[in-house]
Amino acid sequence: MRIGGQMAADLSTAIAPPGGDGSDGTRLIRPRKGLIGINFAELWRYRELFLFLAWRDILVRYKQTFLGILWALLQPLLTVLIFTVIFEKLGKFSSNGQPYVVMTLAAWLPWQFFTNALTESSNSLVASSNMVSKVYFPRLIVPAASVLSGLIDFLISLALLVALMAWYHVQFRLRLLLLPLFLAAAFLAAFAVGVWLSALNVKYRDVKYVVPFFTRMGMYVSPVGFMSAEVLHKFGPRDYFFYSLNPMVGVIDGFRWCVLGAGFEPYWAGFLASMGAVLLVLGSGVIYFRTTEKRFADVI
Repeated sequence: MRIGGQMAADLSTAIAPPGGDGSDGTRLIRPRKGLIGINFAELWRYRELFLFLAWRDILVRYKQTFLGILWALLQPLLTVLIFTVIFEKLGKFSSNGQPYVVMTLAAWLPWQFFTNALTESSNSLVASSNMVSKVYFPRLIVPAASVLSGLIDFLISLALLVALMAWYHVQFRLRLLLLPLFLAAAFLAAFAVGVWLSALNVKYRDVKYVVPFFTRMGMYVSPVGFMSAEVLHKFGPRDYFFYSLNPMVGVIDGFRWCVLGAGFEPYWAGFLASMGAVLLVLGSGVIYFRTTEKRFADVI
C-alpha cells in the first residue's frame, strides 16, 4: 500500500527550533490541550498510515504459514465441534430449539474478533517500536489499526456461519443487517481495553503474557458455549445485570438475536450499561495513553 504525498510529508516532519513559526516548511508539533487531547484533524490526515498498518498486520499474520488463511476456517470449526461435545452432549445445555452448532458459531464470531483484536492491540506499540522511536505520528492509530486487522478473520468465519445456516435451514432474517452494529460494539470494547494495555505494555512487558490467559478464561465466563439466559435462571435478575456488564455478553446475544431470532434477544438494559462502562474505560484509557505517550520513544 502506497503512503500518499501528504503522509510522506507528515512522516518526515521535524520540530521547529525555538522561536520558529513553521514558515520555513517545518511542521510545529505542540501538545494538545484538554483533558483527553485528541487531535481528530491530525488523525484524519494519517488515515492512509492507519490503513497501511492494518494491512501490514494482516500480511504478517499469514506470512510463511503452512495453513495460511485456512486457519481462519479451521479454528472456529474445531472450537464449535469441541463445544458441541462438552456443552450440548455432556452438559446438556439448551439451544432454545435452534441448531447448537449455529448458536455457538454465532457467539464465537464476535468473541474471536474481540480476543484477536485485544491480543494484537495490547502488543501493537512494542511490535512497532522502530517506527514509534524514529518518526512522529499519532501513536493512537497503532492499537486502532491492530484492532481493525482482525476483520479478515471475522469475514472468513462469517462465510462459514452463512454456510452452516443454509445447511441447517436457519431462516435468513432482515435482522442480520444489524450485525455491523454489534460488531462495532465489539470493536469499541476491544479498542477501549487495548488502548490501556498497549500503553501499559510499553513499560510492563508481562502484559502480553497476561492477556492470553484472561481471554481464555473470558471465553468460558462469556456465553460462548451456552445461552446467557442460563445465568438469569440460576442466579437471578440482580446477578444477571452485573454479569451483563461484560460488554461481550450483549454483543454475543446480539449476534445470536440477529441470526436465530427473538428467542435470543439481548438484555438491553445490561447491554446499554455495558456500553456506558466501555466508554468510561475508553475515555480513561485515552487519557492515560496521551499522558504516557511522550515517553514511549524513550522506554520502548
